[in-house]
Amino acid sequence: MTQRKRSRRKTRALFQRVLRRCLASQEEITVSEWAERYRVLDDSSNISGKWSNAVTPYLVGIMDTFNDPHIREIYLCKGAQLGGTEALINMLGYIVSEDPGPTMIVYPSDDLAKDISNDKLKPAFRLIPQVRKQFYENSSKELRLKFKSMTLYLRGAGSPSKLASKAIRYLFFDEIDKMGGASKKEASPYSLAMERIKTFRSQSKVYACSTPTIKENYIWQLHDNADEVREYFVPCPHCGEMQRLDFHQIKFCEDQEESMSPYERAKTAVYVCPECGCEISNGDKPKMLREGMWKAVKKRGVGSPKTVGFRISSLYSIFVTWQDVAEAFLKSYKDPEEFQNFVNSWLAEAWEDTKLKTSKDLVKDRQTEYEEYEVPDWAIELTGGIDVQETSVYWVIRAWGEHWTSQCIARGQEIDLWKADEIMNLNYEKRDGTKLSPSLVLVDSGDQTDMVYNFCADTSDYTLPSKGASKKLDSDYRISIINKPGTRATGMSLVLVDTEKYKDRIAARMRRENGNGSWMVFSGIDDDYAEQVTSEHKINERQGNGRKIQKWVKKNSHGDNHYLDAEVYAMAAADIRGARTWHLDKYESPKMERLEQQRSPEEQWIQENELEGWI
Repeated sequence: MTQRKRSRRKTRALFQRVLRRCLASQEEITVSEWAERYRVLDDSSNISGKWSNAVTPYLVGIMDTFNDPHIREIYLCKGAQLGGTEALINMLGYIVSEDPGPTMIVYPSDDLAKDISNDKLKPAFRLIPQVRKQFYENSSKELRLKFKSMTLYLRGAGSPSKLASKAIRYLFFDEIDKMGGASKKEASPYSLAMERIKTFRSQSKVYACSTPTIKENYIWQLHDNADEVREYFVPCPHCGEMQRLDFHQIKFCEDQEESMSPYERAKTAVYVCPECGCEISNGDKPKMLREGMWKAVKKRGVGSPKTVGFRISSLYSIFVTWQDVAEAFLKSYKDPEEFQNFVNSWLAEAWEDTKLKTSKDLVKDRQTEYEEYEVPDWAIELTGGIDVQETSVYWVIRAWGEHWTSQCIARGQEIDLWKADEIMNLNYEKRDGTKLSPSLVLVDSGDQTDMVYNFCADTSDYTLPSKGASKKLDSDYRISIINKPGTRATGMSLVLVDTEKYKDRIAARMRRENGNGSWMVFSGIDDDYAEQVTSEHKINERQGNGRKIQKWVKKNSHGDNHYLDAEVYAMAAADIRGARTWHLDKYESPKMERLEQQRSPEEQWIQENELEGWI
């Protein structure tokens, strides 16, 4: 009987504990409070030990946005080494211990994802008791970390199938600007990953951080187009005026460039308050940061925002002095490649290459008095370019005169190549009644190759297949011979085009005022054409061997560039027809023998003997 009573008491006590635990209200805690209570930094951090929000107070406002029930997407455009990744880890720890759900982090590559998993995430989780007790490390893999109530997936942006395979509640992007854009057959990695959060709808959260690159890339567009854009304001220690830290307020010796090194000049750097003119020392910065606050500098719509963009430069880091910033500037401003890195990584600003900058408005400025389909009086010949896609083709017809003077007289999109053939064979008139039709049209064969070859075989009187060269050519274009036994294409001329050079030429001539030597368009040109023909931007890109090159890339990963490609082929066609030398000699209609002269004797012999049946 005594044993039975003890058993009943134990059972009653057990039920009471369970009921108290179930009925107890869960303590509400923000991400920043969670981090300060539980997060521990290892020796790889600048300051190891327990996390302190006082070190990076600007991260508090970013992390706590994660707890705002109205905000679904958080985008951080930042300078280097400001703690964006650490904020991400704090959010992950909070999710695991407070509000579990399927989570994915997208990195630029699988290799980087594996490195971060092994060198950053796993060590961080081991140091946090609240996370460690839920972490099933032995059954986890590099790209799939398992916890008691959730799974964390790590993905590289180059694996579209993996990005599109999981329903996700929490989605993170680290260094999103280093990810690739959309391909011809796949949406961008960002778009593919964003599709995964649809299942959770109003419960989802997205966080992306990166140093910016060009203005048209991911992070600048995402942060700048958010419902609310916020920047961090700090008080001047002398006058109390709230202000954003601005590089232009760092003053240093400017008149001793020849006699002083960048390091010596940087040592003279001071920060001057724009309001009171007093000098702000490096020692003032920690207190200023603690008393700072995020303020909205741009707001769209009314009510609570759904998406929020943050921007903060390296000037706010307590580990960076005014002298460090000045020295980085002085060492880089004369070198465009190095200066781009300074603008991106130190100032957290997007880079624009103003030397070859093009825009939709610039195209509109190149409109002439001539209407669509009307040939200018100065025109000598017409050429065309056709960009071939899987479901349609884009075409342009351009008039050419002396000194590379040119004007687009027509452009359009058709469902197939044979529709474009009808357009290219029309006569286009000058005001005096002179009729011209395109003398040479280059057709892109990089996508629907067999179809293009057959088309060019049927229209060989005025077309040639072409494609962008896989590497830089010594000349602007090169004529090759197609060697595809058993097909109609065998023996056909193929034009290899150095597209980078022609894009340089188009951009440079587009910037000229209308007239001799300018690249112009007809009156009333549409926005779609203007946007596509300026859809690329020339930037500095680092190769695998560390060497930097300038390269044309899409400004926007989702933008179309079909009309630009067609214009490149139209210009290459004019080059083949001899347009660059028309002003030197009395014009005589060039014959297609120009192509024969481009071929080597061996190629000429092979083609002649193929036609005679020797091969």
